[in-house]
Amino acid sequence: MIRIQREMSKEVVIRPLDFVPKRIGGFDLSYPRKDIALAVCVVLSYPDLELIEMKWTAVKVEMPYIPTFLSFREGPAIEKVYGMIEEKPDLLFFDGQGIAHPRGAGIASYMALKFHKPSIGVAKSHLFGEYKDPGKLRGDFEYIYSGSEVIGVVLRTKDNVKPLFVSPGSFVDFKDCADYTLNSCKGYRLPEPTRLADMYTKKLRKEMIL
Repeated sequence: MIRIQREMSKEVVIRPLDFVPKRIGGFDLSYPRKDIALAVCVVLSYPDLELIEMKWTAVKVEMPYIPTFLSFREGPAIEKVYGMIEEKPDLLFFDGQGIAHPRGAGIASYMALKFHKPSIGVAKSHLFGEYKDPGKLRGDFEYIYSGSEVIGVVLRTKDNVKPLFVSPGSFVDFKDCADYTLNSCKGYRLPEPTRLADMYTKKLRKEMIL
């Protein structure tokens, strides 16, 4: 798994998006049982952030949770639910890391390369790299560094609320990560694609009998 991540990190491309997405997608997973992953994908219009489509699936999980190897545990469920989506998104958001990862290939990078789609990792907590706290106002940010290399941004998406740790998966740059994350927030800390996906996983989990 370490070798795969290191090889994938070499394939990551950091470059500005050369188009404005019409649809953006978000993913979230929950575990109603230790061996079952509940995966949700939502697709929203952009920039008005109206829900276009939501699909979900439940998949048996073989691999245990191991920090920094989330892609291998959650990837199969994400691939399955993405395959169910009819209105494919142009830009993907993941609840996790992009290149701000010990081996430069978090789940957002892993899935961007699998799907050949631009992606952004939006994590609620710090995993890797050094940073300074940004200012307290919405839009304030600081870069995350690995040595002298920029690997992400710590972004304040709401005044006086904990920042998010945002990094490119692939096929986007750091400005895209900050801009699209901010533009996808509707008064909440989390951007709408991952916030709505999380909301649906919680709702579905309550309704499921497993």
